[in-house]
Amino acid sequence: MLEKVKRALRLDDDELDDEVLDLIEACKADLMLCGVINISDEDPLIIQAIKTYGRANFDVTNPDHEKYIRSYESLKSHLSLSDEYTVVNTK
Repeated sequence: MLEKVKRALRLDDDELDDEVLDLIEACKADLMLCGVINISDEDPLIIQAIKTYGRANFDVTNPDHEKYIRSYESLKSHLSLSDEYTVVNTK
């Protein structure tokens, strides 16, 4: 997940890896607070949510900052309303 988020943020080196890892964990925690319990690093919607969260929170001086926040909030809302992400999978 780290490399995917770094690519989304256009980061080439390892200097800010700790900050990016913190953003990944913060996003997962935020999703859990909204009831999303099925968080897989392989799920395309979860990956997109984490990348968008990173874009929204990594550089708040980015002129697209607000756009990314709205995009993340929309995706988070959809995930939190879906049984696929909020119900324990017993299979």
